[in-house]
Amino acid sequence: MWKPNATVAAVIEKDGRFLLVEELIHGELKLNQPAGHIEYGESIVDAAIRETLEETAHYFEPRALLGIYQWSPREQPELTYLRFSFSGVVIGVDEGRALDSDIERAVWLTREEIVARVSQHRSPLLLECIDDYLAGRRYPLEILRDFDR
Repeated sequence: MWKPNATVAAVIEKDGRFLLVEELIHGELKLNQPAGHIEYGESIVDAAIRETLEETAHYFEPRALLGIYQWSPREQPELTYLRFSFSGVVIGVDEGRALDSDIERAVWLTREEIVARVSQHRSPLLLECIDDYLAGRRYPLEILRDFDR
């Protein structure tokens, strides 16, 4: 039975710069939003908060759902990701926190700097989510209903 991978991502903008991570994927440096898989027993929103903290040491407060994105990598068409992308704000930083082992560092980049590094994008969802954010797409968090809570 086919099952998509449910993931989350945080789009965080401050002063025209977006919080991203540089991560090592198969020995190559890639750019992505703070993102990852939803864990068992975890709400979608809580997953976005946790992943942002684990990958950037920033405390994220989701304010809106940007969109839900479906993507299958060309080299692995049987693999599908369903990404719940959120916009929000940073409400604190844990300066001494160790980042996930595959994360090299958190970086703040402008859209232009992100476009200039397109060959390093982990997926096309990186720029798509930023452009949706810049276009003003926002959906209330109440659209997500968690019946496990």
